[in-house]
Amino acid sequence: MFDKSSRYFNLETTTISVPDQDDGTREVRYVRRRIIPPSENLTTLVEHTVAQGERLDNITARYLGDPTQFWRVCDANDVLQPEELEETGGVVKIALPDI
Repeated sequence: MFDKSSRYFNLETTTISVPDQDDGTREVRYVRRRIIPPSENLTTLVEHTVAQGERLDNITARYLGDPTQFWRVCDANDVLQPEELEETGGVVKIALPDI
């Protein structure tokens, strides 16, 4: 269902029955909740100081080689919103992927 580089790749897919508009039910498929790994369990490769105008996708591409892996950087820094890591002068931890 998801590409192996996706944060949802190894998550279980399940279904739930929900009421539909015709007084019946329908099956909805969904991916179970992703538990974010504790950042203290990740190995930090480098700490990057954010320059003015830098975006997280560009930082991620520089260190991890793939801008779509920004979520790994978020995990390493215990943030849910990527823009929290784009503040000029902020320090962003780049960590090894948790495999």
